[in-house]
Amino acid sequence: MNHASPAPASPGLRPHTARLYDYFLGGKTNYGVDRKLATEALSLYPNTMVAARHNRAFMHRVVRYLGREAGLCQFLDIGTGIPTEPNLHQVAQREHPEARVVYSDNDPIVLAHARALMTGSPEGATDYVEADVRDPELILEHAGRTLDFDRPVALSLIALMHFVGDADDPFGIVRRLVDALPSGSALALSHATLELDPGLQKVADAYGRQGLEVRLRDHEQVLGFFSGLELVEPGLVATCDWRPELDDSPQDADMVDRSEVGVWAALGIKP
Repeated sequence: MNHASPAPASPGLRPHTARLYDYFLGGKTNYGVDRKLATEALSLYPNTMVAARHNRAFMHRVVRYLGREAGLCQFLDIGTGIPTEPNLHQVAQREHPEARVVYSDNDPIVLAHARALMTGSPEGATDYVEADVRDPELILEHAGRTLDFDRPVALSLIALMHFVGDADDPFGIVRRLVDALPSGSALALSHATLELDPGLQKVADAYGRQGLEVRLRDHEQVLGFFSGLELVEPGLVATCDWRPELDDSPQDADMVDRSEVGVWAALGIKP
């Protein structure tokens, strides 16, 4: 089962980025307030659904790489989003059935669906924490109950940090998370940008009118999240260009219009 209809909406419910992303991926775990904003976003930037699919595919590929090439079997995924198969733990546990995964999201609706729908392999472990990325200490404390921080951990921040404004010190947040991980750990991150298509600013503005801050950053700024890490080839690139051969059904990346993607992505390894 990939999706479940949400419980009735509470009065005053506002759009949430996880439910918007679910809508763009074709899911049903979203409300009228989410669909209204999603429809506006699509009218302003028709490539939104394409960008979401490429972003999701990047997550699948980077987890396969970490399992196959780096031998990592511990994952901390922050900004989990609504369950959409295959989920991160499913990809990870196909490579290593004993893989351990901790999911974190700040939306209780997301976590309720995650607990109901995401069941890991018998050999592995899957856990959940309701917390915001702006509270890294809480996330790390809870994750430490499932993950062994004496062994490498893959930190997954997929399409998350562009929702953290400069006032919240996004680079400091990522640094605190990475600093808590041992040598050999990894940071997988994707981040929306104007550089591939300036039209994405219209979506950011629409989100902003609904109280959802979006901070679009350029290539150099996104590289700042990987300070002190060793980037895995091909470095920081459009999501569709990050090791497309690792797709379940590889497609020719040259056939993709980069303006449809709108997201930078990379994997860094902690020395």
